[in-house]
Amino acid sequence: MDGANAQSARAERPVSPMMLLLRVSALQIWRKFAAIRHQSRLLSLFVGLFMAGYAYISFALFYRGLRFIGSFPGLGDVLIERLLFLMFAILFVMLLFSNLIIGYTNLFRNRETTFLMTSPVSFQTIFCWKFIETAILASWAFLFLVAPLLAAYGLNNDAPWHFYVVTAALMLIFIVLPTSLGAFCAVSVARFMDRRSFQVAIIGLAGVLLVGAALYMKPEIMADDFEENRVLGLMDRLLVRTRFAHYPLLPSYWLSSGVMHWLEGGIATAAFFLLVMLSYALFFGFLSFTSMGRMFYSASSSALSRGGVFGQWEWVKKRGAQKAELSESKGLSEIVLGWCFWLRADVRTLLVKDIRVFWRDTTQWGQTLILFGLLGVYILNLRHFSSQMVNPFWIVLVSYLNLFTCSLNLATLTTRFVYPQFSLEGKRIWIIGMAPLGMARVIRTKFWLAALAALTVTLGLMWLSCRMLQLSTDRTIFFSGVITVMTFTLTGLAVGLGALCPNFKEDNPSKIVSGFGGTLCLVLSFVYIVFSVATLAMGSTGWRLRGSTGIPGVGAAVLFITVSALLLWLPMKFGLRKAVNTEL
Repeated sequence: MDGANAQSARAERPVSPMMLLLRVSALQIWRKFAAIRHQSRLLSLFVGLFMAGYAYISFALFYRGLRFIGSFPGLGDVLIERLLFLMFAILFVMLLFSNLIIGYTNLFRNRETTFLMTSPVSFQTIFCWKFIETAILASWAFLFLVAPLLAAYGLNNDAPWHFYVVTAALMLIFIVLPTSLGAFCAVSVARFMDRRSFQVAIIGLAGVLLVGAALYMKPEIMADDFEENRVLGLMDRLLVRTRFAHYPLLPSYWLSSGVMHWLEGGIATAAFFLLVMLSYALFFGFLSFTSMGRMFYSASSSALSRGGVFGQWEWVKKRGAQKAELSESKGLSEIVLGWCFWLRADVRTLLVKDIRVFWRDTTQWGQTLILFGLLGVYILNLRHFSSQMVNPFWIVLVSYLNLFTCSLNLATLTTRFVYPQFSLEGKRIWIIGMAPLGMARVIRTKFWLAALAALTVTLGLMWLSCRMLQLSTDRTIFFSGVITVMTFTLTGLAVGLGALCPNFKEDNPSKIVSGFGGTLCLVLSFVYIVFSVATLAMGSTGWRLRGSTGIPGVGAAVLFITVSALLLWLPMKFGLRKAVNTEL
């Protein structure tokens, strides 16, 4: 009887809402994984092999690169140390922005959050659950990228086994800091975004940071009579712009110092930096898990109750009044698309709808601005390479590396923003599916809108980067043509797979992309880019001048166009077939 009573008491014991959310989420993830594994084992095997191959190839590249840098006596250790500090400083900033954007979406633009707020769950529990979810979504790619580098760094220096355990602990503690700061920034943005003073302060701060970064990163011109003979002194002058990564109050400095001191045998110093990070992580984590619920409730009430964020400005009020006076007011997208007389009226209506939905979602175009802002910084710094490219081989190498960078940015754009567009129709997909427009024309319209929008940006960036590298006109036209073909191919791949593997139950683009179809789209895009750039590079004249084994230029071009056409046609064909035959 006592055992039965104890079992009954345990069964009647209330379950913590947080534990219930974690258990349900883990169960859903496992069921989705099991369903995908049973539905398509070939695709699951393909994705698994790609991830294993990426880990091995990146590890091999990092290992060879660190060995090459370390082969310079008296100089290699300095360069490796500076690169490690610089990498973690940049990754900290990227993690902060990623947590800010994903956290804002999870907290204020998510149907699950809206549902939980109407349930008997405290706002603090909801915030804690979304905090954990944001940390996982924003940080898994960071861990996947850094793990091969740290493994190669440890193996290159004959690190003991406990180095990898301590490094893993440092990485997990480090993730808490940008997640906490990003969540606080997301709540603050949602709470005060509609205030004019806050908007002016954000714009002013952004302007100051841009001007300061431009002045700080301005290259130092060496005088002709510079007589520094010491190697370390010269390297210190060359790397003067990377000193910000050595600022002692940066969390990236604590992480880099802890990793390096533990490897070198300074256990006490490494333990000091580990405890510093742990204390800050516990402090900010404790504040997030105990005191952010009230701020989250206030921010959610403000974000869900306002109609716009620019209502405090006079020009917005006047524009709203003018629109209210006009019974048939048209927006800019309607006016521009109205000039496209060759388009059908229903197609123009669908285009206007997609443009407005994208523009109203600040998290979507906000990430786009950050993405192309980083690419713009990269392109502005290309002018420092042009003065040193005199050898034909290096001209070809740098130009194709530039193509590789631009195409990777394009793949990120199509996977992150184009792939989830069909799934974001959600449960309202039946309205479009039963309209006279037809599901096939809907998908084709989304393809052409995404392709032309992406081409407008990528083609301009490619032309600008070629000008910065001072390439000839024929090479500029060649690379512009290549990026055009890749734009249509990657867009078709994203649209086709988005229609082939839709997820109408989720309204968060980050979660849609993180699913099986988004992962497959990213994998195929990466493989296609590596294959295309390698094929075209081996068919170039500069590669053959180096004496390396190459393939004829015409054969490389034909192979590239053939693979691009197949990768565009096949996903679109199967995606259209799946969408047309779907029962709504």
